[in-house]
Parts: sequence; C-alpha cells; structure tokens
Amino acid sequence: MKTELLRISDPTDPRLVKVGQTLRNGGLAAIPTETVYGLAANALDEKAVEKIYEAKGRPSDNPLIVHIAHFDEWKPLVKEIPESAERLAKAYWPGPLTIILPKSTLVPMKTSGGLDTVAVRMPGHPIARAIIEKAGVPLAAPSANTSGKPSPTTASHVLHDLDGKIEYIVDGGECTVGVESTVITLVGDRPRLLRPGGVTPEMLESVLGKIEIDPAVFNKLQEGTVAASPGMKYKHYSPTAEVIIIKGDFEKYKSYVEERADENTAALCFDGDAEKLCGISILTYGEETDSASQANRIFEALREADEKGYQTVYARYPLADGMGLAVFNRLVRAAAFHIVEL
Repeated sequence: MKTELLRISDPTDPRLVKVGQTLRNGGLAAIPTETVYGLAANALDEKAVEKIYEAKGRPSDNPLIVHIAHFDEWKPLVKEIPESAERLAKAYWPGPLTIILPKSTLVPMKTSGGLDTVAVRMPGHPIARAIIEKAGVPLAAPSANTSGKPSPTTASHVLHDLDGKIEYIVDGGECTVGVESTVITLVGDRPRLLRPGGVTPEMLESVLGKIEIDPAVFNKLQEGTVAASPGMKYKHYSPTAEVIIIKGDFEKYKSYVEERADENTAALCFDGDAEKLCGISILTYGEETDSASQANRIFEALREADEKGYQTVYARYPLADGMGLAVFNRLVRAAAFHIVEL
C-alpha cells in the first residue's frame, strides 16, 4: 500500500473529501488532533477497526476512543447522557477530554475493546472535526504509531511508524497539547480519572465536584485487571532505549548521571539543565516549572532518544500535579515504572 501525505492547514481544503470517503468506506488515515496524531477508521465498521489493530500491532483488548465533530453525534453512541456528562462536555468540548459512558448497540464490541462502555471525545483541532464531517461517521482514532512506542506529535512521526500501512497521513502541523486526552469514566458511584491529560483533575472537579483518581494513573495495572481506558497498560509510550526516572534534587541527579555517562547514555532533563551537566548527551523536555511545555515535548524527546541510538536515558522526575500528572503518567510508563529515588 502506498501512503499519501497531504499537507493541509485549512479545514475547508477539498482534499479532505477524499480522506473522508476513504474512512467511510473502511480505509485508514492518520489525522491531526490537538493532543497527538490519531489513526482513524470508521468506528461503526468492525472490519475497519480491525485494520487499526493490525496497522499498529495493538492488542485487541485495548479500547479505542470514538471521535465526533458535533454534540448531536454523541447520543446514538451511548445508552444515555447524564446531566453530569452534559456539563462536562459543555465545559471542555471541543478539547482534550474523553468521557466514558455505557455504550449503545451501535458501537461494535471490537471498537470498545470488548467492554460494555464507550469512550467518546470531540477533538479541538478543526481539521480533525472537518475530516469527521466529511466521513459522515464517528471515527475510532488511537494514537497513530506502532503500539507501545512514543505517541506521534508530528506527521513525520506517523510516517516513520506507519508508512505503507495506511492510505493517508494528513499533516496539520505539530500537536499543541502533546499528550493524549484526559479520560474520565462516569460509570459508577463517582467520576473516576483513568488517564490524565490536558484537562487536569482540578478542571474536572470545578465541574463535577470531587472525583477519584484510578490507582493505575500512578501504579502498574494489577495483573488480571481489564484496562478500562487506553494508556493503562504496564509499559507504554516507550522508546527502544531503557528509560530510568531519577527522583531527587538536581545536584543528586547530576552526580548520578555523570557517574554513569558514556556514549550510549543521555540525560532527559529540563531546559537550562544542559550547561550544568558534564560528559553526557542531553535531551530536554520543557521547562522545570512549566508542565504544559513538558507535555508538548515529552514524546518528541523520547523519539529523539531512539533516533540518536541511546541505550539508556536518565530522566528527571516531573512535578506530578496539575498538567504535570499527565507528564508523569506517560514518563513512568515509558520507564516501565523504573524509578531510582536518591
């Protein structure tokens, strides 16, 4: 299969019509969103969804997020929309928020990863919504990368992983958020955060009141537990290099990595750290006090580690609150929970 790369900055670009037609008819296309690039297929077509799993090498028990362009497209996908879900959607849609509710029979079990719930979001990127409109169907769209690897935030990342496996890559520029959407389930007694993202716990609580944070946000998913959301697996978002998170103040971090520095290692640290470190290659992922900049850079930095052939990456520990919770969640899974406390 030949993959066609389309550079499109205008959501009215007529080339989006053929992308939408391809998706409606069971094909695959990578599309830009504000979070990461998504690998899209017709969410209501089991055979099309199966192609997503095949192209990514993704386990079929890992649920997919269904993307819509307008609020009225949500109702047919779920059994009902409670008032709390309406308030949440009105506050943060379009945007980097996914809401889980009991699914309707319209959504195939293949799309929901075998669960009786469905995860839905309305992306904030205008080109993503335009493609959904042109397709005329909701789109399942996990990250457009090889399963388990760092998520793609540019079209070139998608091309590296999926060239020859999908029909189209729509290049809509660099993703602005840089990590996948926040996922919250409203199934159960209390709203529960399953995956942190651009909509922070504090933002959710401003609408819903007190929420729970699933233990799997911070820890390994317990063996035998079904993943209720994408991104809950033990190891995810990971480069080929071994990632080790170093928790401690900068001077301890500096001593630790400099003692272990060689041509196969790199320090994954914050902007401005480079001039303070000696004898080790540097990768940076944003400013120490700016979690949004860290989120925007983390996957790019992890991919850069592989491009440069490093075998070990020593990462500075981010602040795990607010938007920083999303950064920590991605980094700790990239490291398979390997944290050294100094």
